[in-house]
Amino acid sequence: MSILNFPAGRRIDLACLGRVAVDLYAQQFGSRLEDARSFQMYLGGSSGNVAFGVARLGLKTAMVSRVGNDQMGNFLRETLEREGCDTSALQTDPERLTALVLLGLKDRDTFPLLFVRENCADMAVRADEIREDFIAECRALALTGTHLSTPTTREAALTALDYAKKHGTVRILDIDYRPVLWGLTSRGAGENRYVPDARVTQQLQQVLGEFDLLVGTEEEFLIAGGVPGDLMACLRAVRAASGAVLVVKRGALGCCVIEGDVPAEIDHAPTFRGERVEVLNVLGAGDAFLSGLLASLLRGQDWREATRTANACGAIVVSRHACSAAMPTPAELAHWFSGSRNPKVDADQDLAHLHRVTPARAVWDELCVMAFDHRSQFYDLAREAGADESRIPALKKLLVKAAEQVEVSHQLQGHTGVLIDGGDYGQDALAAATGRGWWVGRPVELPGSRPLRFDGTRSVGSALVHWPTEQVVKCLVHYHPDDAVDLRLEQEQRVLELWEATRESGNELLLEIIPPKAMTAAGTEDEAVLRAVKRFYNLGVRPEWWKLAPMSPEGWTRLAALVAERDPHCRGAVILGLNQPLQYLADSFALATNPIVKGFMVGRTLWVEASLKWFAGQIDDAAFIDEVARNFATLVEAWKRRHDGRSAAAA
Repeated sequence: MSILNFPAGRRIDLACLGRVAVDLYAQQFGSRLEDARSFQMYLGGSSGNVAFGVARLGLKTAMVSRVGNDQMGNFLRETLEREGCDTSALQTDPERLTALVLLGLKDRDTFPLLFVRENCADMAVRADEIREDFIAECRALALTGTHLSTPTTREAALTALDYAKKHGTVRILDIDYRPVLWGLTSRGAGENRYVPDARVTQQLQQVLGEFDLLVGTEEEFLIAGGVPGDLMACLRAVRAASGAVLVVKRGALGCCVIEGDVPAEIDHAPTFRGERVEVLNVLGAGDAFLSGLLASLLRGQDWREATRTANACGAIVVSRHACSAAMPTPAELAHWFSGSRNPKVDADQDLAHLHRVTPARAVWDELCVMAFDHRSQFYDLAREAGADESRIPALKKLLVKAAEQVEVSHQLQGHTGVLIDGGDYGQDALAAATGRGWWVGRPVELPGSRPLRFDGTRSVGSALVHWPTEQVVKCLVHYHPDDAVDLRLEQEQRVLELWEATRESGNELLLEIIPPKAMTAAGTEDEAVLRAVKRFYNLGVRPEWWKLAPMSPEGWTRLAALVAERDPHCRGAVILGLNQPLQYLADSFALATNPIVKGFMVGRTLWVEASLKWFAGQIDDAAFIDEVARNFATLVEAWKRRHDGRSAAAA
C-alpha cells in the first residue's frame, strides 16, 4: 500500500500550484513550427493539465495560479470549471497577459515548443493571495518545479508548502524541468528537456525535504541530484535531501517507485511496466501519468494499481493530439482494462467514442427548440407577400427575439434551443443566438436533396473547420432502408462522411430521418424509422441526437431499447414538426413520455402565418414577435404537461 497519508474529510482532493497556460497545437503533423498553417487551442501548463486530468477522473481539484484579465485567462478558467475544477484560488492579474505556448508535431521525436511567457501572469502568482484556510481544505498539494525558478513564484510555492505542512496536507513535487524556463537555453529551444546546471540543482535541493512525493523523468532526477550522466548517484543525492517517495518515469518502460533506500541499479527498484502504443505526441504524457497516479493514490489504491492507471493514462495521451483535452475519463480506462480494446489506440472506435461522449459536457435533459433553418420556405413566403428576399435576414433575427421572449416568460433557461441556417438568410440570426447558452443547431444538407448533398460545399469536413464547436450539425436525410441499393449506399456514404467530419471537428451531430411518403404505407411509419436508425447504428454512426417524426408510445419504447443497446451515451431524440397544426403536435407530445424523448424542434407551425403578415406589412416587428412567441409558448406548455396525458386544448 501507499505510505502517503492523505487526510480525509476535506473539500478539495488536490490543489495544483504552478503553470497554467494556453496551448496552441499545430494542426499539421510532420511540419516545422515555422510552416504550421493553423493551430488548435487547449488548456495547458503542467499544473493546469494535472488539475484538469485529476478532475476528469472524478476527484475534486483546485487550481492555485494566476491568469491575465483577458480572453485567454477566461478560456482557462472556464475550461477548468467545466471539468469540475475549483478556480476560487486562481488569481487574476490586471496587468500581465495569460501565458501561451506554441507547439508543433514534426515527427515522433521532434516536438518544437515556443513558450510565450515573458512577464506572464502565472509567473507573477502572489504569495499574499494564497489563503491558509484554503490550503487547509486540501488533502494534497502538487507543485511544479518551474515555480521554484524565480523569487516571486518561489515565495508563493514556499508559502503554500508551509500552510500544507502545518495542516497535514500531502505535498507533491512534479520536478517538471524545462531548461528554457530557467533561462538556460535560447527561447526557441523549448523542447530541450535537460541542461545540467548547478544553480538549478541547488535551488531544488533546498526544498526537496519539504515534500512527501517526488515525481520526475530520469533527466529530471539528474537535475535534482546534480551528477550529470549518473542516475543512481542522483537518486542517492535526492534521497540524502528528502525522505519522500520517489517515482521515476521511464517512458515506454513504465516507472519505478522507491519508498526507502535507493538500490544499486534502477532495474532493482520496484518497476511497473508501461503500455506499448503508437506514439503521436509525447507532449503531456508526464502530466497524464501524474494525473492517473494521484487520482488513484487519493482513492487509496496501492502502488501497483496507481501506476497501472498512470501508465495507461500516459499511453492514451501520447496517441492523441494535445494534452489536457486528450486526458481519459473513467469510462475510457474501464474500456482500456476490459480486454476488448484495439491494440492500436487510434483505431479503437469504442475508445474514441467514449472519449467524445463521457467527459463533462453541457446537459440537455429537456429541449424546446424553435426551428427556422428553412430557406426556400422563407423565400416563397416573401414572394407570396410581394416582399423582397433581402428582408428575410431581419425576420430571422426577430425569431431569435421571439425565442428569447419565451425563454424569459417560461423560465426555459438551460432548455431553450434554435435551429438556424448559416447562409445569407440566417447568418446574422445564427451569430445572435450563438454564445448565449442556448442549444444551437445548424443544417448542413442541401434542402430537398435525395440522394443527400451538402449545402454550399462538396467537402463537408473542410466546411466544419469554420463552425463554432457549440453549434450542432443537423442533417436531414430522406432515407428508407428499402431504397434502391445504389441510392441507399450513396446516402449512407454521405452520412458516414458527415459522421467522420463531426468526429474530427468536435461538433455534435443531429441526424434527422424522414422516410419518403411514397415508400411508407400508412401505419408503417414507426417501423421504417426504427429500421433506418438501426441501419445507421450498424454502419457505426452514433449521433448525439435523433430527430424523428412523432411516434406511438410503443415506437418510442422500441427506440429507447435500441439506443440503450447501441449507444447508451446518446443524448436522445427530439420530435420534428413537419408543418403539422399546433393541436396535432400538442397531442403527439402526450404520447412521448418515454425518457428517450428530450423535447421538440418545430418550425413552420410556429411562424408561417405571422411571417406572411409581416412580409405583407400587416403587422410590425413587435406584433410578429408576440405572435410567434405565443405559438412557441403553446408548445412549451404542452410539452410540460405531457405526463398529465392532456393536450394543450384540453388543459
